[in-house]
This record gives sequence, C-alpha cells and structure tokens, in this order.
Amino acid sequence: MAVFWQQRGRRQENGGLGSVIDGLGSVFDVLLANARLVLGVSGAAVLAIATLAVKRLIDRATSPRDEGDPKAEQKSLEESWQDLALIKTTPKLPKKQRREDLSEPLLSPARPLVPGEAQAGRSPWYPRGCSAPLGAPQVKSSPVRCLTLQEKLLSHSSQLAVPEIQVSLVPQLARSICTQLQNFLRSKCPELPFGRFFLSGALLDGLEVLAAEHIHLMLPVVLDTGLWSLISGEDTVVRNPQYWMIKRIDLGYFPRGCSPWDRFIVGRYLSSSVLNETLHKLLVASINWPAIGGLLGCAIHPVVASRELKLEVKHDQVELSITLFPVVEMEDKVLLAVPPEGLVENLWLESFYRAEVSRLKELDAGDSGARQLCLRILNGVCRSQPSLHKLGGSPVTHIILHLSDTASDWAEESLADRFQQVLEELVASLEKGVLLSYFNPKINLFSRLLEEEIDEMGFVLYRAISEPEILLK
Repeated sequence: MAVFWQQRGRRQENGGLGSVIDGLGSVFDVLLANARLVLGVSGAAVLAIATLAVKRLIDRATSPRDEGDPKAEQKSLEESWQDLALIKTTPKLPKKQRREDLSEPLLSPARPLVPGEAQAGRSPWYPRGCSAPLGAPQVKSSPVRCLTLQEKLLSHSSQLAVPEIQVSLVPQLARSICTQLQNFLRSKCPELPFGRFFLSGALLDGLEVLAAEHIHLMLPVVLDTGLWSLISGEDTVVRNPQYWMIKRIDLGYFPRGCSPWDRFIVGRYLSSSVLNETLHKLLVASINWPAIGGLLGCAIHPVVASRELKLEVKHDQVELSITLFPVVEMEDKVLLAVPPEGLVENLWLESFYRAEVSRLKELDAGDSGARQLCLRILNGVCRSQPSLHKLGGSPVTHIILHLSDTASDWAEESLADRFQQVLEELVASLEKGVLLSYFNPKINLFSRLLEEEIDEMGFVLYRAISEPEILLK
C-alpha cells in the first residue's frame, strides 16, 4: 500500500509538471515557427540555441535521478554549467541605431590611467571595470609632461634669437654710415685727430636678443699722453670713482694750441660736454643726411632734442638707432664722453663693456660654460619687463662674473641652478642698494638708480625667486 501511494504521488507530480512542460513546448514551437519571419535567419538561430538549452535544464530537473549513482548530481551540475555557457556565448543581436546616436562621438573622453591597467592591457579609453576585448587595438595614452626650469630656459633661449635679416643687414648698414661720417669729419675738421671709427654693441658680440634695434658707433679721440693725464673722480667734487677727468698738463712748456683738442678745454680739463655739443651741431646742421641716406637706400635723421649723439635710421627691412660716443683710451682705461646730469661738464664715464665681454668669453672658453647663454636669457627678461630695463646689460654681467668666482659649475646642464642663483644675488644686491663692479670694487653700479626703481625691480625679482617661470612669459 505504501508503495502504491508513493508511485501515485510521483505520477501526480509528473502529470502536473508535464502539463506545464507541454504548454511551454507549444509556446516554443510557435516561437520557433515564426522566428524566421520575425527575427530573420540569424535571430531564429539564436532563439533555437537558447530554447534548446532551456529545454535541457527543464528535462534534467524533472527526470528521476538514479539514487544509486553518487556521480549523478555532479554530472547534472556539469551539464547545467555547459548549458549556461552555451547561453552566455550566444552572439548578441546588433542594436538598431537611432538617429541621435549618429551624432555622438565614437570615443569617450580620456580619463587618467588607473594603476595596474597598463599591466592588464587595458586601454584608458575603456570604461572602468571593463576589460578590453581580445585582439582589439590598445590605445596608449600620452601623459602630459611638465617641463623643468632647465627645459624652459633652453626653450626660451631659442626664442631670443635676432632675425637673420637683422644680423646681416644692421652691421652692414651701420658700417656704411660709419664710413660716410668719418669721411665727412676728416674733410670738415682735418685738424682733429680722430682715430678709425668702429662699431660696438651686443649684436656684434653675440649677446643681442629679440631685435637689433640699436648699435654704438665709437669715435676715438687720439690724445698725446705727454700733454694729458687722468684724475680719478674720487678726487673731484663728485666723489664718484666711475668717472674720470682728463687734465691738460705742462701748459708752461706746451701752451694752449699745442694740442688740437685744446679748443675743448674748460678750466684746464677736456670737456666731454663741449665736445658733444660741437659734434651735435655738425650732425644736425652740416651733414647732408638725405643724400647719404639716398646713397645707402635708407632714411637717416639726427635726433635734435637728445643730449646724446643719435641717428635714427629707417630701412625697408629694419629700423635702427645709432648712438655716437667719443671715446678716449688712456692708461688701460676706456672713457666715454657721457657726463652726468648736473653742473659738472668735464667728466668722462669709464666703460667696462669691452672687459666684461672679454672676461665672459674667456671663462666660457675655459670650462665650456653657459655664462653668455645665461646673460642672453637675462637680457631678454630685462628687455621684456619694463620695470627691469635699467638692470639689463652691465649689472647682470657683473653679477655673473662675481658668481663665477664662487660657483665653478657653469655647464649647460647647470643653467637652471645658475639662473636661480643670479636672481637671488640680484635681489640681495637690490635690498642693500649696492652692486660692486667686478673690475673696480669702489664702484657701486646701483648708485645712479632711484629708490623707487630699486623697490620696483626688487619686488619683481623677489617674486621670481619662488617662481622663475613668470619671467619667461
């Protein structure tokens, strides 16, 4: 009796579940019959595979298991995983594109590469949590590279080069004007023994930056050393060692008129102001500059209102300013006719430019240093910053020369360190208001600066110590 009820219960269970299976089977048959019409050939194949897998799962769940077989359960599980794998690997139908999808970008915005993705072969274009498909091309990201100060300085230095047309045309044009001027003075003032005129300036020495807009024309004044002597500015009322006076001596034995330059004497001293005034009148009133300009293919105009001897030159390709300097070379000193503003008109300014350039080139040649490169960059900075205009040239050069005595490594690889050190030394000197000349420690190169100018320059450079890149913009 017990066996009977047990068999009956099984038949009822099988009967109830069987009716469900029969119903599902009829539904699957209808779907399969119409799948080709609705889904097409590929869609019908997909649905057939999925239906077969589901039927296997249901048949296996409803079929009686052999209780005597201990491996039946393990076998059933293995077949179930195989069927699930069959369903998972079924190819997905391509999604129908919408009109608005066509306007969307093909690639999503880039995101930073997560650590470990490079080792896993994951592309940064792939969303987080998804692995790149096998065989798909991997896109390598190019991370943004931050330039060091060294790289920025080298890049900035390449932008400071003077245009090639100016490098070739400006000296040629200036030499032609120099020749015309010397010929005129020899014919107009044959009694004045001027030496051979020559050009000077940063362009000729390879230290000019950005543009060749000015150049110096030197007019050597040849003096008889037996009739003239030098007196330091320290021993005069100005008490400035950077200036000198040129005194006429032995007037008892060689009275006035023995030297052709006696006509420019004021109080027994050769007056730089009187000489400049005489030359200024000649430049403005006596020389036919339109004719010379027409011969050279340019327009030349003397600057009338300037205290300096200046010529403005306009060419089709360049505009140039030429400053004329009467120069005296005595006792290993180079003196320019540049008197200070005021009542004293007999003073001559000592120039260290020739010694500065010679020393820089000598040091760089000795250790393959980058002193001239550093100077060019700083000259470019001072030229581009209006508040630093008076700092360029000689003051920066003397700072570099002072540092060369203490800092031995001036290789190009150390350019950033030396550049930073120059800024620090400039700020320290501006704080004290004192920058001693490299060639004469009695001279303060900041003595002619106003307090407001020192404060403004110090403020700009003090900010640049912590962020030097602001000077390179």
